[in-house]
This record gives sequence, C-alpha cells and structure tokens, in this order.
Amino acid sequence: MNNTRSTVRCLTSKSLLVLSLLDSCKNMTELKQIQAQIIKEENPSPYEVLIAVERLISYCAVSPNGSLDYAKALFNQLSNPTVISWNFLIRGLSTSKSPREAISLYQTMHNRGFQPNNFTFPFVIKACTESSMTSFRVLVHTHLVKIGLEADSYIRSSLIHMYANDEYVDDAKQVFDVCSDRDVVSWNAMIDGYAKYGKMELALSVFEKMVCRDVISWNTMINGYSTIENIEDAKRLFGEIPEKNVVSWNSMLVGYVKSGDIEAARGIFGMMPRRDVVSWNAMLACYAQSGRSNDALYLFDEMQVLGIKPTEATMVSLLSACAHLGALDLGVRLHKYIDDNKIAINTILGTALVDMYSKCGSISKAAHIFCSINYKDVLAWNTIIAGMAMHGHAKKAFHLFTQMQVENVVPDDITFVAMLSACSHAGMINEGQRLLATMSTTYDIEPKVEHYGCVIDLLARAGLIKEDVKLIATMPMEANASAWGALLGGCRIHENIEVGEVVGKCLINLQPHHSGRYVILSNLYATAKRWDDVRKVRNLMRSKGVAKLPGVSMIELKGIVHQFVASDRSHPESDQIYKKLSKISTQLKNILGYLPDTLQVLLDIEEEEKEHVLLVHSEKLAIAFGFIHLGPLDLIRVVKNLRVCSDCHTITKLISKVYGREIIVRDKNRFHQLKDGRCSCMDYW
Repeated sequence: MNNTRSTVRCLTSKSLLVLSLLDSCKNMTELKQIQAQIIKEENPSPYEVLIAVERLISYCAVSPNGSLDYAKALFNQLSNPTVISWNFLIRGLSTSKSPREAISLYQTMHNRGFQPNNFTFPFVIKACTESSMTSFRVLVHTHLVKIGLEADSYIRSSLIHMYANDEYVDDAKQVFDVCSDRDVVSWNAMIDGYAKYGKMELALSVFEKMVCRDVISWNTMINGYSTIENIEDAKRLFGEIPEKNVVSWNSMLVGYVKSGDIEAARGIFGMMPRRDVVSWNAMLACYAQSGRSNDALYLFDEMQVLGIKPTEATMVSLLSACAHLGALDLGVRLHKYIDDNKIAINTILGTALVDMYSKCGSISKAAHIFCSINYKDVLAWNTIIAGMAMHGHAKKAFHLFTQMQVENVVPDDITFVAMLSACSHAGMINEGQRLLATMSTTYDIEPKVEHYGCVIDLLARAGLIKEDVKLIATMPMEANASAWGALLGGCRIHENIEVGEVVGKCLINLQPHHSGRYVILSNLYATAKRWDDVRKVRNLMRSKGVAKLPGVSMIELKGIVHQFVASDRSHPESDQIYKKLSKISTQLKNILGYLPDTLQVLLDIEEEEKEHVLLVHSEKLAIAFGFIHLGPLDLIRVVKNLRVCSDCHTITKLISKVYGREIIVRDKNRFHQLKDGRCSCMDYW
C-alpha cells in the first residue's frame, strides 16, 4: 500500500520510458520492480502521475499475471480517477471469480457522477451475464439508452448475448430487430442465443438470413445441433462449411460423444488435421462415460507423449475412468500429478477426487478430500453421502445429511436417492420410510419413482415382500423396471417363488433384452428345482438373442488393471492362478472345514461339478492373482460388475481370517471390507 501512495506522489517524465517495460512484464514481482524505479523519480506532473497509475492498473487488472487486489489498491489512491481507470478495473473484475464486484464498482462510478462510455458497458454487461444478475440488466440497459450508446454495435451484441444467456431470448430478439446496421457479431450472438437453449429452428432462420457468415456462425449451428444430438443436421452443415477450424471438428466430435456413438467419435478424432486440448478432453470423456476406462487411460498416455498439457476437464474424465475401474493406484498417481503440476482443486475437480477415492475403496481419503474443498456445492455433498452409503456407513451419511443443512446447502432429489440407498444397505427400514415421507412435507421435493424404488429395495432386502407389493400399488406413479427389479431381487434373496414368478414375467415383457431379468427368474425356478421352467426361460433367452452378462472381476497391479471372468484361462498366468486357488481352497477345508455352498450353482449337474463351477468364479481368480503378486501385508482390492454370490462372500471372509489378509470387494451394489473373518456389510447386501 505504501508503494501505491509513493507512485502517485513521485513521477517524472523519464518514468514514462520505464513504464514501457510493462509491455514485457511477466509477473507482479517484475511490476513492483518497475514501480520502484518510477518512485525514485522526482517532480512529476499530475498528468504523468495519472498516465503511470493507469498503466499500472491496466496491467494488474487485465493481465493474467496481474493482481486485482493490487489494481484496487492503486485505484483507491486516485482522488479523481479518469473513466479509463474505472474501465480497466471494471474490465478486470468482470472476468474474475467475483463479477458482481464489477457491477458494484459501476454503481459507485455512476453515483460519483462519472460518465461511462462505450468501453464501459460491454464489461458491465458481461458482469451481469457472468453473475446472472438478471434484475440489474434492465437498469444497465436504461443507463446506456439515456447516454445514447444503444446504437454501438459492440454494446448491442453484448446486450443480445446477455439476454439470450439468461434465457430471455425474446428480449434479445427485440434488441436484434431494432439494429439497423447489424454486424456479424450481432447475428452470431442471436444464433448463439437460440442454439444455447435448443431452439434450432429459430437459430436456422437467423442463420439462413445472414449474408456474410463467418466460421463462428457455422460452428455455432453445428454445435447447437450436436448439443441436442441432431447428428444428421450437424453432419450436413459440417459437410457444407466453407472452411473448417479446430472448433468445427470439436463440435462434430462432441455431437458424436453426446449421442453415444463411440466409433464415429473415434473416427472424427482420428481424421482431425489439428487437435487442441478440447479435442482430447472430448474423446477422454467419451471413453470414460461409456465405460471404456482403459481406453481413456491409454489416450492420456498418448497425450503425455505428445506434450499436450491436461486441464481440469482432462483430470475429471481420467478420475472418472479410475473410479469405474476401481484403479486406486492410478487414481493416486493422477492426484499426485494434479498436485505436482499445481492444477487448482476447485469444487468440480475436488468432487471428482472424492468420487474416485470412494469408488476405489478409500472412503477415509474421500472424506479428507471432501473436507478440504473450500466451496462445497450440493453435488459435492451428494458424492460423499453416496460414497458413505456404498461403504455401509449409514450413520455417517445421516451425519453429513444434517451437516449440509447446517451449512445452508439445500438437499435435492439426488441427495435423497443417496440417503435412501444408505438406509437400504444398512437395513434401516424406519429411517428410510421416514425420509420418503418427509421429502415433500419438510423439503418440498416430490418423491420420484427412483426414491420409491430405493424404499422398495429396502423392504425387499428385509424380506417384507407383502409391504412392497402394497407400496407399489399405492405409488402416485407407475413403477418402472428398476422398481420391479428391486422387488424381484428381494424375491430371489428370500426365495419367494410365487411373487417372484409374476414379477419376473412382467419384467421380461417390459425389458425383453435385459439378460438380468431372465437370469433371476431362472434362478428362482432353479431354487425350487423346477428344471423344466429353468430350461424354458433359457430357451426364451436364446430365441430372443439375449446373452447373459458375464461376471467380470478386476484387480489393479502396478497401474495395470487385470480382468477375469469365470473359468477364465486367457490370462498368461492362468496355471499359477489356478494352482494358488486350489491350494487356498484346500487349506480352508482343512483348517476351517469350508464346504462350498453348492446351492448357489443353479444348474442341474453333479455336486462335484458344482464345486468346480464355484471355485472358478471371477473374484476368486482375481484374489488368487493378488496372492501371487502382492505382499502378505498388502490390501487386496477387487472390483466386480455383478453382485457377489454367497459362496464367494463366505470364502473371502474365511481367507481374510486364515491368511490374515484385508480384502476389499466392490460389487454392483456396495463395498465389502473383509478382515479377520468379518465383513463390513454384516452379511447384509
């Protein structure tokens, strides 16, 4: 602060030469060195003082290497700042994390009788747009009309963008219609306004009236069609565009990503003459969202080889891929990369880290990251609550639910899905029913079918099948396939053949290509030894071309994810894995009298064959692989895409007891942390 006062007091004409050094200034340290040289000069004129301070404010407010706080300190030393000084500071604040400060400064400028000019308003309008201060936009518009600046083309374009961005497209159209000399920026702002909200017919009508379209006009249209997944029209315009740039290619790439056409996205990506980080991020997101996590990680390796610097969006996609695979080591390496490269951990990236650690089995680390996030939005809270639910920590989930409200974060419908899921995994029937009942009365959130589905699952797991049937009958909406599926799952667990048969047949009609519905109904029949009905269901599957989803288990070793399926012999170490698994099984039988739960094999085969089928389940193969390669004190982590079966759950508990190993298994529904012969799920899953 003392330096800023000295700068205002002491300046000579020679200092103007020193100020020219600001053009090559790289950081605030260099700026302060330049400022120090200015202070040494004597007898400045008032005009020279003003010029010097304006230049310093300009650098501090606008340069990416500047400091807005320092700009404000310099500005506050001016007793009579010029409009130029006001404009520089308003401009800097309008693009900062606190755009409302730009609006506040504009109000101060107005109240102090300073007349804004045509350079002031675009940044004030931008601040209104960025801060979503829709109530202030009319006042700003009124001010500029009174001053007579409404005809300025740049201001008009800013107004159109402001109104359109806040979904006041009709107001944007009114501004656009009164423009007598519309430039390409105004046309593009109008197209962008319509396209942003999916009004592509109106966007097309404006686009077709344009005489001089530029590449931005074409790209906005392509991106608009891509956003609403109208790939055909996007492809048509992409083929007609006179000159494509990287944004054109990216817009088409994003369109394929949104539509889920992975191969088409990969094709476009491969054909691109030039890729920027947006291109790479789009392809990474495509792989991560479609479950092709290994492809996402390979693509990141390629990025690094080519020297493409990752962004926050890159890391979010990669962390999502790690979460899907349960690849904790890779996730930890990415976290270290973020720290080493000083990538700022904001709310979005922090939430991605919480999600990764939760889904990779390290809920304590997820909680630590969550606590370190400065601004926690509802998504961050939902993510940690869902993580606690998956790990069976229902009481901690309820504590977080209370805490988020203490911190004035309003729960949304996803919060209640996570909370009801926590109740379901912990068998908290009364708490779950109470949450459902209070959603609308206390939180003004009408329960959706997903919320009812969670309670149906909660009751079904507890064996309350009759209560479930009553709940479905009284729901204010039709039960969807997920809700019926939860009831069918409960019927399977509690061997309720009568209800399960009816629900199973209903689900097969609803989802004729969902293999899981056939499998559960078939298993129900097998439990009752109705082998003819088992064969009928499986023949029906074959006739409809429905294949059973294979159980896949994954285990990470030194950053590489190894996958196994039941009876898998494709792994290069299969012989050693099977020998190790046989040895483990023999020891469990000899030491603890372990007997395979052959009731889990719902096939009409001999008992000895059933034992073999059980022994080669995918998670057992993954655990045996872990025994071969990990040290005796290393934690074994396995991720499975389906629900773990009762025999695998039992044998994993016994392994943890006999071998003194801690094993974490993430199945389709939840985490199982097994230690000393006990599981965190308390045998309730």
